[in-house]
Amino acid sequence: MFTHTLFLPKGCRMWVQRVIELTGWEPLGLSVDWAAVEGELQCPLPADYKELFEAFGGGVFAESVYFLARDEGISFDFLTQWRAELSTDQDSSLGSVSAMDPYTVYAPGSKGLVTWGSTEWGDQYCWLIDARRPGEYPILARVEDNDWRRYEMSTSEFLYRVLADADFQPFGIAQYDLGTTFEPGSGDDT
Repeated sequence: MFTHTLFLPKGCRMWVQRVIELTGWEPLGLSVDWAAVEGELQCPLPADYKELFEAFGGGVFAESVYFLARDEGISFDFLTQWRAELSTDQDSSLGSVSAMDPYTVYAPGSKGLVTWGSTEWGDQYCWLIDARRPGEYPILARVEDNDWRRYEMSTSEFLYRVLADADFQPFGIAQYDLGTTFEPGSGDDT
């Protein structure tokens, strides 16, 4: 069983705050049963992701960057999306190649990718989670179906750079002048 802690390394808290300030968002302060979420995953999640989750819920940044957290519907719901990806990845009728190739989708207690974000252009943002190494969350990201790139930074720093750093290529979207808004999930099941 994993317990929710309010401890965030100073650098992570700074990046979470930067995302909040960048978007002008008023944090929601969602109450989340982290013991249940992390119990299902059999692995803790990054502390800064949990803070982003509680502040924003699921939705869309800059009309193009999808953030998975909690949504009344299924579109931006973190656990719903993870369960669907895991089910598809483990379905032997679909062949033995993973959509996350050369990785697999994280299965409880193992090692694999967990998606926490994407874009309307098909970019994917994931953590490489290894249940035997809790506390390590390298980000693997890719543009459409190209090779994965590894980033040793927090979720909130990566998200901030995507939104605000035009030089953060190939993922930075600031160059497109899409703004820095956040629109929460609709709650629809569509």
